[in-house]
Amino acid sequence: MIQKFIIQKKHPRLLLFFAGWGADETPFKNYQPANSDFMVCYDYRNLSFDAQVLEGYEQVNVVGWSMGVWAASQVLGKIIADETSGIITDETSRSRQLPLGKKIAINGTPFPIDEERGIPPAIYHGTLEGLTDASLHKFLRRMCADSAAFRNFLAVTPRRPLEELREELAAIEVAYTTETAYPFGWNTSVIATEDRIIPSENQKKAWTRDGRSEPFLAEAHTLTEIETAHYAHELFETYLEKEWTND
Repeated sequence: MIQKFIIQKKHPRLLLFFAGWGADETPFKNYQPANSDFMVCYDYRNLSFDAQVLEGYEQVNVVGWSMGVWAASQVLGKIIADETSGIITDETSRSRQLPLGKKIAINGTPFPIDEERGIPPAIYHGTLEGLTDASLHKFLRRMCADSAAFRNFLAVTPRRPLEELREELAAIEVAYTTETAYPFGWNTSVIATEDRIIPSENQKKAWTRDGRSEPFLAEAHTLTEIETAHYAHELFETYLEKEWTND
């Protein structure tokens, strides 16, 4: 995993953003959360995470988008589990404990490959097996609401090699199907009603409190539906910027 600071000015709080599959920092580097450092995480070919960067913050707010919801759940959930189990030693536990604030999931679920709560497996495998420059272009177009939104996105599109994206898709499936799923309670889930990447109905089911979803829902959980697409500037303007201006 790559962790990149967009703002690093020793603010007392950090906005930790987990982006989606195929992302880098490019689409998100112009957002300016107020009175906050800002880090973007991406490239889930592995889930290695340097938790030392979190030390010293009084508050860490988390936003996950798309596949980043699952990645954040795994990475931060494991840190919390290690703290709870005592794997982190007494010497370091005080500095490593996460002072978590808000945890906001946008257009993603903790079940990335799932017939009812994520991307249906047949669609996921079809994307992986048929990945080309042309199919990626179509995928990115489907993320956006209309042609104008797509043109704007093309100006900030990540430029990672296609082979990396293929490796990332394959690695996500291996990790999801073989690794322990760690509990991580999200406070807020935001669902785009016009999402053509992760079906909106699947997202709703993923955030409905039941035996499978319970580990990923905070006791006080809010679900918000917004009439937009999987990728939308207004979503990130709200949750990577305005949310923290008023906080």
